[in-house]
Amino acid sequence: MQKFTTLTGVAAPLPLINIDTDMIIPKQYLKTIKRTGLGKGLFAELRYDADGAENPDFVLNKPAYRDAEILVAGDNFGCGSSREHAPWALLDQGIRCVISTSFADIFYNNCFKNGILPIRVSPEDHAKLMDDAERGANARLTIDLEAQEIHGPDGGVVRFDIDPFRKRCLLEGLDDVGLTMQKQDRIADYETALAAARPWA
Repeated sequence: MQKFTTLTGVAAPLPLINIDTDMIIPKQYLKTIKRTGLGKGLFAELRYDADGAENPDFVLNKPAYRDAEILVAGDNFGCGSSREHAPWALLDQGIRCVISTSFADIFYNNCFKNGILPIRVSPEDHAKLMDDAERGANARLTIDLEAQEIHGPDGGVVRFDIDPFRKRCLLEGLDDVGLTMQKQDRIADYETALAAARPWA
């Protein structure tokens, strides 16, 4: 998993509340178990019209936000079903951080397991960051995970809280497999001892 240390990028404003995982990645894109190629389906029902053409009014189709790496979203982001394709689609699009006042628990947990940093902020800080994100080409934020700070384009700083274990995993690029592999020597020692104790197994 790619390490997350400091990220500076364009922040796209998406002020809709209760964006569920079906809106993030509609069900027709769930036939694959690959983590790549899902970016094209991200927010498909908002992003494209019935003929498949881009909706010019959707934020990620606007020139200033096409390469956004940060999303400032409305309350209760990621609610609905537990599909892991939702963070996969965000990551495939290039979005590595989502900022909101609240997240659905399963989506929030899935983000950490896939290298995305979900940041909870107060309504007051959220309003400021949403205003920053609405600056178009100047909507650049810097996320400093080590310092737990968000730096705005005008020099303002918003601090955020994060669980220390999850912070460490992102900083070191450790998913569940990576965490297990840190104990590879102990696992090998156990298997060697088990083979000696039960040679018939």
